[in-house]
Amino acid sequence: MNPKRFAPAWLCLLSTIVLAAAGCRPGSTPSRPRIRIAAAADLNVALGALVDRFRASHDVEVTVSYGSSGTFYAQLLNQAPFDMFFSADLEYPRQLAARGLTLAQGEFSYAVGRLVVWTPAASPLDVEHQGLQALTDPAVAHVAIANPDHAPYGRAAVAALRSAGLYDRLQPKLVYGENVAQALQFAGSGAADAGIVALSLALTPSLKDRARWMEIPIDMYPRMVQGGTILKWAVDADAARSLRAFVMGADGRAILKQYGFFPPDA
Repeated sequence: MNPKRFAPAWLCLLSTIVLAAAGCRPGSTPSRPRIRIAAAADLNVALGALVDRFRASHDVEVTVSYGSSGTFYAQLLNQAPFDMFFSADLEYPRQLAARGLTLAQGEFSYAVGRLVVWTPAASPLDVEHQGLQALTDPAVAHVAIANPDHAPYGRAAVAALRSAGLYDRLQPKLVYGENVAQALQFAGSGAADAGIVALSLALTPSLKDRARWMEIPIDMYPRMVQGGTILKWAVDADAARSLRAFVMGADGRAILKQYGFFPPDA
């Protein structure tokens, strides 16, 4: 099996069908305000914390699906049943707006993402001191990154490798996760020797004592301003606006900072 082929397309289609069956029955009315979110995989922990804090003061039902921003974008072009989209870049929300698929003034920038080179704690690679150069060790057979075809973190990883002058040397060793969270899973499970992943995932509490990593200098890849939007078919646009306001407010920014995100105006 080619290690660079993962996550068959029918899984994405199946998830869309299941969500549609569960959340978009004609004439159905939710018992309370509801927000269905499609979110970039780098938010897997941070957005959960944001939603928990938001629900403590808002009687709103919130469900989140995590995955590749590009995959969600393709689904949203066909009006997949989500109310909000939190992308790992600004371009996908802007493209949705250009196609008339979002609410007027629904777009927002919520954070700047950052990259790290990551290995399990037991790895002999000295990423803490050598950073990306550690990946040139002859013992490294595979390096996991998100698929650059549809994942902003994958494109950023490729840019960082090019900046370091290592892309041509390491390209044959790259294995692609469907998203940045899967790239981390490959590195953590031993399917890859290391990964270039989101700082927000490296800061996951359960991983702190099980890994070693080094942040990649932010000037080695394009600035990753992450953005979101409210979709035109949102079930409860006011609830979605409330969540957007919370994420952009002081409490939301504090939680995002805890998981390694810069504010977009920093």
